[in-house]
Amino acid sequence: MKFNELKHASGALMTDQYQLTMAQLYFRMGLHEIKAQFDHFFRSNPDYGIHKAGYCINAGLDSILDWLDQVVFGKEEIQYLRSQKSSSGRQLFGDDFLHWLSNDFNAKSINLYAIAEGRVIHPNVPIHVVEGPLAVGQIIETGLLNIANYQTLIATKAARIKQSGRGQVLLEFGLRRAQSLGAIAGARAALIGGADFSSNVGASHIFGFTPKGTHAHSMVQVFLGMGEDELAAFRAYAEIYPDDCLLLVDTIDTLQSGVPNAIRAFEELKRKGHRPVGIRLDSGDLAHLSIQAAKMLNDAGFPDVSIVLSNDLDELVIWQIITQIQEEAEHYGVDPNHLLKRLTYGVGTHLITSTGNSALDGVFKLVAINQQGEWIPTLKISENEAKTLNPGNKRAWRIYDKRGKATADLVALHDEDICDQSPLELHHPTMATKRRLLDRDEIDRVERLLEPIIMSGRRVYTTPTFEHMRALRQADIDLLDHGVLRIMNPHIYHVSLSKKLWDLKQSLIKKARE
Repeated sequence: MKFNELKHASGALMTDQYQLTMAQLYFRMGLHEIKAQFDHFFRSNPDYGIHKAGYCINAGLDSILDWLDQVVFGKEEIQYLRSQKSSSGRQLFGDDFLHWLSNDFNAKSINLYAIAEGRVIHPNVPIHVVEGPLAVGQIIETGLLNIANYQTLIATKAARIKQSGRGQVLLEFGLRRAQSLGAIAGARAALIGGADFSSNVGASHIFGFTPKGTHAHSMVQVFLGMGEDELAAFRAYAEIYPDDCLLLVDTIDTLQSGVPNAIRAFEELKRKGHRPVGIRLDSGDLAHLSIQAAKMLNDAGFPDVSIVLSNDLDELVIWQIITQIQEEAEHYGVDPNHLLKRLTYGVGTHLITSTGNSALDGVFKLVAINQQGEWIPTLKISENEAKTLNPGNKRAWRIYDKRGKATADLVALHDEDICDQSPLELHHPTMATKRRLLDRDEIDRVERLLEPIIMSGRRVYTTPTFEHMRALRQADIDLLDHGVLRIMNPHIYHVSLSKKLWDLKQSLIKKARE
């Protein structure tokens, strides 16, 4: 693969073949400019095997907007499509269709509504709603799913790791294990979802962060190979980086060599007026080593330097480390609470690849066609009842109870004013007997989730800062019940349909079956 050719593969051609063959069919049938609505949503939270997420964190919107700017069928794209042949050897895409793609196709000739990045999202709630020409919506489907599904998956994993680490500093270390250039999008999503910094220099630069890292074992090995020792390596690093000295201490023996040598280097730095940053542990029993290293550092007069932990961390491993420290630290004269506040977590493979659940089951489905100014709902029925679509032009709302906690997300038709309904009737998406009635005195507030992003082809949305997206994430997480937040066996958050949408769905199912 030549990286200078990626601009073509990542622009208008970042789509599936059937999107283009369907678009040509629409064009030939005169249907390509009919207004249609597509909903992007996911069907279930990530399931990592022995544990499962109770929520997701939305990410990818700004990347989608940047991508839409690149979705143009230029000379090279058209030339490639013209070269495709059918099974009989005829030109697969006709010149008339290619002329339309080249001259009249506009990926931004849509209305786009979306839930803001950083916000908590739940299954079956529309995240992105695309209204526009049928062929345009079809062609942009694949790219939108590619961007949003992956970034949401990684942002969710980062949020869970951040939560498991009790809000301590989280470093994204995944570049060397990521799927090629996906490392850039993955770093972006991790920074939204909970990572404070990334080791990825390029991604940190374009997203406005300072890259973070220590040194590798190879630096110590170089000095050993030249007849020097570990202390000489530490002294050299301290001399070059006196104000950023964070030493990896497990190349030889963590407690017998690494930590004592780090302390000697730190003492020399301190005498020169510099403050050492900390040590990094990358192997072994990280909880036990953290306790012992903390005791040694405390006794040497360095009670506040950081202890960075790495090596195949994820939310469960971090939970185990914290639990072990709480149980054992006091036996060695170490305050467990103080130690936990010194910890920083460097997470690589398990974060950037979302180990245990490698893909979000996000889908992009046609839900309505506009005929003579009226939205006509469309329906896909599945033998798996959970996959039967929620039809029609819809909007999403979040309902907060009297505690101020998010109690349900409600999907309703676009012309419903949820705020005026009392009592508010919430239907389970598939089970007729399960519904809730909420009186006004049970509701603190109701919030509209989908915001206008592109209207009539014009961007009306200002991209927020990472700080703002992170603040949205934390605010939404704080408003979830503790049961939903659990790392293991989380409660199921309620996602419901309005009575009007429920009745419409049932009538369409009945009509289709008749």
